[in-house]
Amino acid sequence: MFTRLNGLAAAAALAALCVAPAQAQTTTLKFSHFLPSTGNFQKHIAEPWCAAIEKDSGGKLKCQIYPSLQLGGTPAQIPDQVKNGVADIAWTSPSFATGRFPRTEALELPFSLPPGGLSGSKAMWEYYLKYAQDDYKDFKVLAVFSASNVVISTANKPVLTVDGFKGLKLRSPSRFAALLITALGGTPVNLPVAAITESISKGVIDGAMAPWEILPTTKVDEVTRYHMEGLANQPGFTQTPMAILMNKAKYDSLAPELKAAIDKNSGAALSNLAGSVWDQGNDAARTKMTAQGNKVLVIKPKDYAAMKKAGAGVEADWIKQAEAKGLDGKKLAAEVHAIGNKYLSK
Repeated sequence: MFTRLNGLAAAAALAALCVAPAQAQTTTLKFSHFLPSTGNFQKHIAEPWCAAIEKDSGGKLKCQIYPSLQLGGTPAQIPDQVKNGVADIAWTSPSFATGRFPRTEALELPFSLPPGGLSGSKAMWEYYLKYAQDDYKDFKVLAVFSASNVVISTANKPVLTVDGFKGLKLRSPSRFAALLITALGGTPVNLPVAAITESISKGVIDGAMAPWEILPTTKVDEVTRYHMEGLANQPGFTQTPMAILMNKAKYDSLAPELKAAIDKNSGAALSNLAGSVWDQGNDAARTKMTAQGNKVLVIKPKDYAAMKKAGAGVEADWIKQAEAKGLDGKKLAAEVHAIGNKYLSK
């Protein structure tokens, strides 16, 4: 009996030795983001990316996705979660952590980037490579992309001139959008996305600045009638940069072939994918809203130029703040405009 047990133990040990290498070959990456699992980011960006790296790594890389901040914390804390290894990969916006990514702030300057998600993402990735890599020394950057231009949506009257902003209360999606609304004569109101529709319906605010895609998702399209934007060959009001960041130590620990699988599907490829997904969402939302009778209005060039002039002080103030931090704010602002102009529809 003793001999038989010894034989079984030896067989079990041998089996364990055979299984262990196979198990060790699989690395599961914790991928965190701040929106629900049903949203465009997870369905059309995160899940396809995870499938691609699994395929290209021969099944040695897998993802466990944690939507809606299931790993805890707030959107502003996401970079630290990645840096500290709470998450291996996370989607965030540098805008959530004010002051932490100072060079990247230039991408939010009003009237600097093309209105499209893909065109804006191409511009943002180029700017990141040339001027903003020092902002991300603690991370492996997988993508920097655009959440696309915001449009102005209002309940009761169109806003087609600078004078139309006076006395108007608009939900602002970011610090720079708030500064722009103020410069144009309106009053910015900071609200979470989930609170926009009710606030408009109750008259607490008159409308919102937001990308097209968000409007039907949050039912803002049901409480607003007018939607204002500039021409396609003009820079948009403002954009919010997004980033997909990876824990640097985790990336460095991977075997060369696993790094290659990640690199193949990241950088410009992932940034462009994300920008395209945002464009598709925006186009679908715009089509839906037009069909249901919402008024989509394009601001006349002379009035749009007046808005750009009125908002110029936002950029001037940022340049001073950047220079106080030791950055060449004037050069960075000029480069954002120059790069953005490359990708405008001609």
